[in-house]
Amino acid sequence: MYNFFVKRFLDFILALIGLILLSPVLFLITVLLFFANQGKPFFIQRRPGKNCEVFSIIKFKTMNDKKDEEGKLLHDSERLTPIGKFVRKTSLDEIPQLINVLKGDMSLVGPRPLLTDYVHLYNDFQNRRHEVKPGITGWAQVNGRNAISWDQKFAYDVWYVDHCNFLTDFKIIVKTFLKVLKKEGVNAADSATIEPFTGYN
Repeated sequence: MYNFFVKRFLDFILALIGLILLSPVLFLITVLLFFANQGKPFFIQRRPGKNCEVFSIIKFKTMNDKKDEEGKLLHDSERLTPIGKFVRKTSLDEIPQLINVLKGDMSLVGPRPLLTDYVHLYNDFQNRRHEVKPGITGWAQVNGRNAISWDQKFAYDVWYVDHCNFLTDFKIIVKTFLKVLKKEGVNAADSATIEPFTGYN
């Protein structure tokens, strides 16, 4: 009952309320990032959702598009702008995904949607993360986020798939607020983002 009706209902209502309450913050960050990123405040990318159906995720763009002399993008840490660093550290870059929740592409809680390039690299166990809708936050996010290994991340994602219920979602949301306040696990060690997933031989 919860997974088939209540969860979607709560997602829609809470996402709508969130967008309304946070609209002044959304506007301010959009303006600041517009100037910081040469007119590009949003980051839109195709990601796999439930059953690997691809959708366009919406986030605030925290890194610019600066390139080296060979035309290649600089390292993530070099492209992270000051305002982008603040937005990422406070997790404000995730707010636009409330639009994805309203559309039904995502849930408030679920495994984070990763890159489409990774899908063919998953084994059967790892691929189980796509049995539910991806979320803005999830069990892996409140247990280390980008600071944990890929093995740990997949284990937490599949655990959530097997234990998805109202109490679990409520617990994750509460823990998410605490993590955001403490700014824990936002970046992997010595990197602005976690290292790419390359699969296993």
